[in-house]
Amino acid sequence: MTAEIQTIDTLVVGAGQAGIAASEHLSKLGVPHLVLERKRIAEAWRTGRWDSLVANGPAWHDRFPGMEFKTSPDGFPAKDEVADYFEDYVKHINAPVRTGVTVNKITRNQGKPGFTVETSEGVIQANSVVSATGPFQVPVIPPIAPKDSKIHQIHSAAYYNPEQLPAGAVLVVGAGSSGVQIADELQRAGRKVYLSVGAHDRPPRSYRERDFCWWLGVLGEWDAEIAKPGREHVTIAVSGARGGHTVDFRALGHQGITLVGLTESFADGKVKFKNDLAENIANGDANYLGMLDAADEYIKKNGIDLPEEPEARKRLPDPECVAHPIKELDLAEAGITSIIWATGYKVDFSWLQVDTFDANGKPKHHRGVSYEPGVYFLGLPWLSRRGSSFIWGVWHDAKHVADHIAKQRRYSDYHAAAQKKK
Repeated sequence: MTAEIQTIDTLVVGAGQAGIAASEHLSKLGVPHLVLERKRIAEAWRTGRWDSLVANGPAWHDRFPGMEFKTSPDGFPAKDEVADYFEDYVKHINAPVRTGVTVNKITRNQGKPGFTVETSEGVIQANSVVSATGPFQVPVIPPIAPKDSKIHQIHSAAYYNPEQLPAGAVLVVGAGSSGVQIADELQRAGRKVYLSVGAHDRPPRSYRERDFCWWLGVLGEWDAEIAKPGREHVTIAVSGARGGHTVDFRALGHQGITLVGLTESFADGKVKFKNDLAENIANGDANYLGMLDAADEYIKKNGIDLPEEPEARKRLPDPECVAHPIKELDLAEAGITSIIWATGYKVDFSWLQVDTFDANGKPKHHRGVSYEPGVYFLGLPWLSRRGSSFIWGVWHDAKHVADHIAKQRRYSDYHAAAQKKK
């Protein structure tokens, strides 16, 4: 790119799964476009995840329709395999991706169509803009985090392996997929681990010879367009590690991980936990059993020949940490030298200076088409359905967004042609 102002019909910001999906559909519709990525293609998969991470869904499911993973369809690709997949996909569709370019600011033009895009490599004029930066932008560490400099604190986004942490016990806060898998890895590496468990869904990894991704599909859950009240942001505890397995908090307790309730506060070298551990585990169990019931009913109604699995309903006895939960812990006495905050992310759209955000900075849109004409979003949770932030889900959302861009482009082309006839 040069200092000269460039023009393009559609600019896509981000070359992760959302941006690549957008590029594929825009290309199929003949829409000239450019994808800008500030680092490398699928960079978050390479450096924003821990070393041993694998995909939480099997390779047959968590992919784009146009290309399969090189690994076994029923396997769970490692993070670098996922990044390689997207790099190969960019080549496969010949996507116009430019890496190493940061988008600093986008503003709507005044008195003429389109947007001015200020980047680290110059200025671009674009008729449409697609934000494909996804939901995992800014790691969130809650304000309750202790100010004690003696405790090594990092977000899960900065965790890579047990060796990077100082010697001692570890408190992992957050029991979604990241927190559970990191806690399990640390305990297996010989660390004493405390895992703070909040509200969560706990689906079976597989049931009656079908992965939970398949069950969510046939039961219509992936395509649910409206979240159940209060369930929009409930975390899911699921794992593809070690070939894939159902997350069982009681099993983790018996394994040696000390489970505690939701982390409430830090003061005077101590941490307090809410007295909700048993309740959170019970609610997770109810979610698990509910899915088994729905699966059994589906099999019965459709006459599907799948073997019964009564052992899936067996429950381990409560480990000591659940039967008699810890409500307060002295960090020094417990030997805790590190805290890992597996507490999620927030979005940052400060670079997108257009009128399509509410008072809390949340994008206003319908299925990715924003309230600001010409601005689109992809990759956000519940963009159009439950599966919107997943690999296959964003591909389908991108088709809708690209179709909208192409339709608007045809109206503009008509107008330009009509003007020439005058």
